[in-house]
Amino acid sequence: MKWLTLDWIKKHSRIDFDCEDDLLELYGEAAEDAVLNIINRSYTEVVETYGDVPKGLYVAALMQVEASYDHRSTVSPQQLYNVPGFSIHVKPYIKLASNNENSNNTGYGKHCN
Repeated sequence: MKWLTLDWIKKHSRIDFDCEDDLLELYGEAAEDAVLNIINRSYTEVVETYGDVPKGLYVAALMQVEASYDHRSTVSPQQLYNVPGFSIHVKPYIKLASNNENSNNTGYGKHCN
């Protein structure tokens, strides 16, 4: 994991045992990757831009780990929704466009030079 720790995950999810640490690490790594994918940034870019991982991204990743841990199967007697509050923590950090993208490209057909 790049910024989450087992200690933070266990405190957040109120887990007092060690027998599933490998599973929690897997969920932690997946949650960090999901957050980075959603905000369209690398870990290095986040740290360079903000000096450290912003607390909102910590919280979003912890929420995702807990949801993954509590709902391990896609089969459920109830309808599962997105993790409540997740997007409120990641939206401020979403990078909408890359500096490398062609700003003249509107996505409508081909453009001539």
